[in-house]
Amino acid sequence: MSDKRDIEVLIVEDDLRIAEIQKRFIEQVEGFQTVGIAASYIEAKSYMELLQPDLILLDVYFPDMNGLDLLKEAKLQPKHMDVIMITAAKEINKVQEAISIGVFDYIIKPVIFERFKKALIRYKEYYTRLAELGKDQLIVTQEQVDALLRKEIDGRATDKSLLPKGIDPLTLVKVLGILKIVKNGVTAEFVAKEMGVSRTTARRYLEHLIAEEKIEADLAYGTVGRPERVYMVK
Repeated sequence: MSDKRDIEVLIVEDDLRIAEIQKRFIEQVEGFQTVGIAASYIEAKSYMELLQPDLILLDVYFPDMNGLDLLKEAKLQPKHMDVIMITAAKEINKVQEAISIGVFDYIIKPVIFERFKKALIRYKEYYTRLAELGKDQLIVTQEQVDALLRKEIDGRATDKSLLPKGIDPLTLVKVLGILKIVKNGVTAEFVAKEMGVSRTTARRYLEHLIAEEKIEADLAYGTVGRPERVYMVK
C-alpha cells in the first residue's frame, strides 16, 4: 500500500446510472480512481480477485445477492480491502450488521456529493496515515491506534458522533490552528476574539483539548496583572 498512487476504487452497483454518477463523483476528489464497475455478484467477486482494489463502494440490494454477504467476502480477501456502503437500506439491523463486519462508512441514498466527498476524504486521510505507520514502524502507540479506530485526521477527532455535546469538529480544528500559529500560547480571550465567539465558548474548546491531552496549559500574568490560563500545543 503506497500513498504515492491513487486509491483504487471498485464500484459495486447494479443500477448503472447510479454507478456512473458515483464514478463522476470520484473523479472530482483528488487521489482516487475508479478501476471497475460491477453490476452482479459474479462480476463483483471476479473484480475483487483480479483488480484487488483498495476501496469498494457497495450497495446492499442486488437481484442475485445481498451486499452484506459480499462485504463479508471482501474482508476474507488476502489483500485488505475497505468498504463504504452506499445504499437505500435504512433498517437498523442492516446498519448494525455492516458496522459489525467492519464497514468504513455507511451512506444512505440518494447520495449528496458533499457527504460522498467527506467520506472519501476521511478514507484518504485514514489510508495515508496507515501507510505512513506501516512504512516507519512495526509497532504503534495507543494514541495511534485510537486515531485509526476513530478515523481521525492528524490525531484529532473529526467525527461529530465521537465528540461531547457542545463541541463541533470544524470549530475544534480552527482552535488547534490558532494554537499552532501562536507558539507562545494563547488565552481563552484571545481565541474568542480571533474566532468571533464568546470567551466561555473558547474556554470550553480549550478545556476539551486539555482533557484529550492534545494541548497543555499554564498560569501566566495577563495585561491586568492577574494570573490567567495560557494554552499551548505540547
